[in-house]
Amino acid sequence: MKRTLGFWRTWGLVVGVMIGNGILLLPALLAPYGNLSLLGWIFAGGGTLFIAMMLGSLARRMPKIGGPYAYTRAAFGDLTGFLIGWGYWLSLCLATAAGGVAFAGYFGVFIPSISSEAIPGAMTALLVIWIFTGICVSGMKSAGTVQLITTLLKLLPLFLIAGAGMLLGDVTSVSTSNPTDESFFVMVASMITITMWAFVGVEAATIPADDVIQPEKTIPKALLVGTLTVTGVYILATYGVMALIPGPELAVSTSPFADAAKVVFGPWGSTLVAIGALISIVGGLNGNILLSGMTLRAVALDRLFPARFASTNKAGAPAFALIFTGLLASLLVAMNYLDGLVSAYKTLIILSTLTSVLPYASSSVADLVLQKRAAPSEGWRWKSVLVATGALAFSIFVIFGAGLKDASLGLILLAAGLPIYYWLKRKSANSSSE
Repeated sequence: MKRTLGFWRTWGLVVGVMIGNGILLLPALLAPYGNLSLLGWIFAGGGTLFIAMMLGSLARRMPKIGGPYAYTRAAFGDLTGFLIGWGYWLSLCLATAAGGVAFAGYFGVFIPSISSEAIPGAMTALLVIWIFTGICVSGMKSAGTVQLITTLLKLLPLFLIAGAGMLLGDVTSVSTSNPTDESFFVMVASMITITMWAFVGVEAATIPADDVIQPEKTIPKALLVGTLTVTGVYILATYGVMALIPGPELAVSTSPFADAAKVVFGPWGSTLVAIGALISIVGGLNGNILLSGMTLRAVALDRLFPARFASTNKAGAPAFALIFTGLLASLLVAMNYLDGLVSAYKTLIILSTLTSVLPYASSSVADLVLQKRAAPSEGWRWKSVLVATGALAFSIFVIFGAGLKDASLGLILLAAGLPIYYWLKRKSANSSSE
């Protein structure tokens, strides 16, 4: 199949997956820190740059479909690779379901019954999931084009608020404070734990490597430029909101961008933000659905998942894997609208973030292992070693920041894939003996 993802579509995948609806709440969470919140963005962005450069180095060495899964398997074998691929795919399924529910919630601005009543809300969430599953099934080119368009559109309202804050707000009024009187290190760590969640998705460009034009060049460039783009947008948008809304009010706001938009655009400002949020959500949905199908296909190509998941349609899309993911995401949406399971669903959403960070750590170690194997013939590339070490240290820091409870539950979620792995291994062995 002809490769269809050039630099801009690949960049759109990175930026579109990273910028989701989480940014819409972050200014309120960072408001107590005032100007010091800039440190949170700088350190989180800097750590993510290490991760982006590390993934770029691996993409140059091994531009294979599956990204972190492929790198981990190459370094540590089938079992470790499967667990990373399994956990990452689950996180994408959960993110897809969450995106559908979030879309229904924001669409309630226009049709209130969708956000207030279970059945209309569930039907709306399912509809948007299957619309974008259909787009991804139609081919990589169409999915990549939709990703680029939604990414550009979602950046517009963020830049509008950022620009309005700089022009109409009072940047000098933003205070500098340490709200809990913690040590500098602990304070920065707290902010990084908050802001890092907004950078999850940086690995997006590495997953569909088979469809990227000149992947060994395009992927590293898209990772680096995409991360810098997102970091700049986050800093400008956060400061724009802080300049428009007084700190005490912002700290208790449940919709900081909507409040900022009302200051600038009047009563219809909330409508503008709702439209921007919907675009942001569907862009993330499109990217997550695409990545989920490509991840399953990568695992199946290595015979660690049923062969049917490796197949593609005439458009080159892993249709069966995409539809299977859509079905699981739909089940999770249905669970979300059952009263007794809401709490469990929210817990799984937290775990999805953790299982997204684990591949960063495994890829960092894989980079070091693969460099060691190549050292006798190629020599050590010390710059790459330092980058991989920095990415590993930052990933571990974020994992510990999630807390012991969530980290333990994340390991249980990964272990749930072990029966599938050993069943497939036994099935493969029996087939070979016959």
